[in-house]
Amino acid sequence: MPTYTITELAREFDITPRAIRFYEDQGLLAPSREGAGGRNRVYTPRDRTRLKLTLRGKRIGLSLSEIKSLVDMYESPKDTEAQMNRFLGVLSQHRETLEQQREDIEMSLQEISTHEEECKRLLAALAEKQTTAG
Repeated sequence: MPTYTITELAREFDITPRAIRFYEDQGLLAPSREGAGGRNRVYTPRDRTRLKLTLRGKRIGLSLSEIKSLVDMYESPKDTEAQMNRFLGVLSQHRETLEQQREDIEMSLQEISTHEEECKRLLAALAEKQTTAG
């Protein structure tokens, strides 16, 4: 079975070793230790897959606790249907949050456009007033 070092995984996934250690601290990864005093971390294909799933979850905006719950769920093949339904629920909730954020952003952008137009109108009126006064 192949193994990986922290440097190899960091390079492969374009993240820092510190990020990998953080994911360990959060319970997402659990490498074995080798060498004097257990200083060298040894990652298995399971750890690599968990890291990959963690990064995928981060990319779509899931929290670390959501990611951990989902990654842990996939390691237990007891009730696949329930797991998939739970995952769909998490994704649905996340989609709702993102769609609300998009709506809020659209409203903010519209307000900015309104203020920009008002500023331009006032500046044009000011410029017109200065040219007629001068």
